Amino acid sequence: MDGVDAVVVQISKGELHTLGGLTHPYPPSLSTALHAAIATDARLSLHELASLDIEVGECFAAAARTLITSLGALRAPLVAVGSHGQTLRHAPRAARPYSVQIGSAATIAARLGLTTVADFRALDIAYGGEGAPLVPAFHEWLLRDATENRVIANLGGIANLTVLPATAALPIAGYDTGPGNCLLDSWCMRNQGLGYDEDGRWAANGKVMPGLLEALLSDSYYSMPPPKSTGREVFNVVYLEALLAQGRFANLAPHDVQATLAELTVESLARAIERHGKNWAARLFVCGGGSHNGYLMQRLAARLAPMTVTATTTLGLDPDLVEASAFAWLAYMRINERPVRMTTGPQIRALKLGAIYPASPALTS
Repeated sequence: MDGVDAVVVQISKGELHTLGGLTHPYPPSLSTALHAAIATDARLSLHELASLDIEVGECFAAAARTLITSLGALRAPLVAVGSHGQTLRHAPRAARPYSVQIGSAATIAARLGLTTVADFRALDIAYGGEGAPLVPAFHEWLLRDATENRVIANLGGIANLTVLPATAALPIAGYDTGPGNCLLDSWCMRNQGLGYDEDGRWAANGKVMPGLLEALLSDSYYSMPPPKSTGREVFNVVYLEALLAQGRFANLAPHDVQATLAELTVESLARAIERHGKNWAARLFVCGGGSHNGYLMQRLAARLAPMTVTATTTLGLDPDLVEASAFAWLAYMRINERPVRMTTGPQIRALKLGAIYPASPALTS
């Protein structure tokens, strides 16, 4: 929710090469509007929703244009843009399941003059999947190794993991484990006025409150069997403050709450990994913003020992660009009419994900 991650990659012969990447911050007014739009009690008019869709699309296009300009002349022409969009609501278990991402793909295509692929989740949901997470198929394509079992964890707002068996005959698994950084960031903003807890220093100054941790882990989401997915519409500051309003938690120090929220991320992820066997894999590779949180990484390493916990940099992948690279790859798959194996439903299903917005000459304004 703080900006747009953009990456330029070249895909050929089963390999991915990163040419450059950046994070393009949302303008403050747009960031404020997006946070208001995902609030539990948000009630956007059709005009407000449509206008926000266009504005986010313009911001995505600006991020891509800034990156393309910074790279100068490329060895090969740009083929397409893959755009995930900005999620406003994810409801895979509603009576009529849906997932809403905004960021007008038509606007991106028109501003850049590049074919744009977007709306990656809808078809999977229509076929009975949860529509998230989408990255496990990319992890399988890029990171599966024939010599070792691997676990990949993305610590974004929501945490998700991908289980990659070395044996090709065994299926992969991928699902959301619960909060990644979303509760940590929201609580830090509420109490420190900062968008995130840099390196986890504030959490490191607190103490884990066992009673609060137990109450947090009692949420029914954690006991649900995979495949499953969730989002900020469930795990947000309103949910947290309702829990803290209970008498036994009313006087907890804010930094102790932060330490407990960090432990929630660690414990929920660790328990999900251990579903597959405590010694099933020797290494966990972490990507996403949480990979920069030294306190989180230390707690994960301690909780999962003797498993080795490292960022995806050890695999030659910038942890900040893995998710963006995944959507470049998904666009590549759609442009080339190749189905993607989804792990989001009761059966693994191969689907051609995404809607294509063909290129025309770019608008100049």
